[in-house]
Parts: sequence; C-alpha cells; structure tokens
Amino acid sequence: MRVHNILSRLPNEYINSPKQKGKRGEMRVHNILSRLPNEYIIVDDVILKTTKGTTQIDHIVVSRYGVFTIETKNYRGEIYGNDDCQEWTQIIVTEVRYKRKWYKTYTHVTKNYFYNPIKQSLSHVYAIKGVLHEWPNLKIIPIVVFTGNAILKKVNSQYPVIYEENLLATIQKYSTRRLADEEVKRIVMCIKENNIREFVDGKTHVQNVQFAKHVINNKISLGICPKCGGSLVRREGKYGSFYGCSNYPKCKFTTHLTSSTK
Repeated sequence: MRVHNILSRLPNEYINSPKQKGKRGEMRVHNILSRLPNEYIIVDDVILKTTKGTTQIDHIVVSRYGVFTIETKNYRGEIYGNDDCQEWTQIIVTEVRYKRKWYKTYTHVTKNYFYNPIKQSLSHVYAIKGVLHEWPNLKIIPIVVFTGNAILKKVNSQYPVIYEENLLATIQKYSTRRLADEEVKRIVMCIKENNIREFVDGKTHVQNVQFAKHVINNKISLGICPKCGGSLVRREGKYGSFYGCSNYPKCKFTTHLTSSTK
C-alpha cells in the first residue's frame, strides 16, 4: 500500500520512462526466478569488464545443469526480429478516437527499433566466459525474456526468446548434470568477485555502451558491415527497406540504420 502511494505521487513521465519500465521488468523476472529450487543460485545486476568497456547482465542463474543469462525486455506491441539483424522492430498499433460533430476512430501505427537482444545476450555469454577461465567448456544458455504486453509476432532465433510465464520451464528443461555442487559455488563466487557494479555507476556504464554503439554505427554510416567488413546494400523486404551485407548468405547481417540517421 505504501509503495502504491509513493508511485501515485510520482510524475507519469518518470514512472513510464524506459529506465523505470526496465527496472519493473527486471523485478518481475527476479520474482519469477526466486521460485526456482534451491539448487539454482541467482545473481542479479552484474557488471563485468570487457575489451570494449563494460557489459551489464540483468540476471545470471548458476546451476549444476549450466549457467543461464537472462536479458529482460519490458515492451509492448508487436516484436519482429532474428539473430542476424542489428535492430529488432517494435510496432505499436493504437486506436485514437476524436470527437468533432461525430466520433471518428483513427488507427495510429508507431514503429520503433531497438538493439538486437540476442546480440546483447551473446555479449553477456562472452563476458562470463572471460572470467570463468577454469571452465572453458561450460554450457552457458542466453535467454531473452519479454515482460509486459509484448507480442512476439515474428521472432526467429536459435536461442530462447520467450514470455515471462515460460521462463521457469525453459530453464528447468535443461536436466543433464554438468557441474558438481562445489563447482557451482565456485562459479558463483567467481562471478561475484568480478562483478564491478559497486565501482561503476549507471552513467559510466551507459557511456561505455553508447561508445560501443557509436563505433558500430559509424561503420554502418560508411556503408561497411560491422560483422565481416563487407559492403552494405539496400534491399526491399516484406516489412520495408533495409540494408544487408553484400556477402550474404555467408554473412547475414542486416540493419535499418543509414547514414542519414546519424
């Protein structure tokens, strides 16, 4: 009740800001993960050093069956994307009703792009492997969880991209024992020892992320594929124009960014 009263006094632009919506989504996922059996150990909000700065991981679950990285997305609308494209698409369809001499309803469509969460999750996997040198063959499973009212309309991925209600079942379907209980404890300790969250504030981490994105977007603006160095060629697809690598199908990189968007 007290939390509700506090939220009711906050401005809507603060409550509905991407940062606050993200935090609420992460809390929802944490509450779901807390229902896992005791053999699963949860570590929240981890920041690890990388060669390009830092990477932030919403949740890491360590178990005798492997390590799971959880990337949370609190979105609404229809979601489109695959493993290779640089950005995924969010389409929000709303009906707006106007009153003049009579009521008339208009359909308003908003299209947004956000960084591919699979690429984001794979960067988390590489970062974790970078600190767990003792386990070079450790199985790490990246999972992207959509909370809120998102509809996964057309998402093609070889990795789990799921709704929050499917999270526990997705984790628990991995049943092959790969680690001893003592190894699980050592892995958790190693992750916590390398977690620099208390030394890196949110602003510094965001600056690191923005710099990494700037490097990629700069290559794209020059018409260079950031994945393989090939040329970016404009193509037409079912959902509009996009830029794809000239080395397709060997390289399947795609993006909606162009030089005019920088």
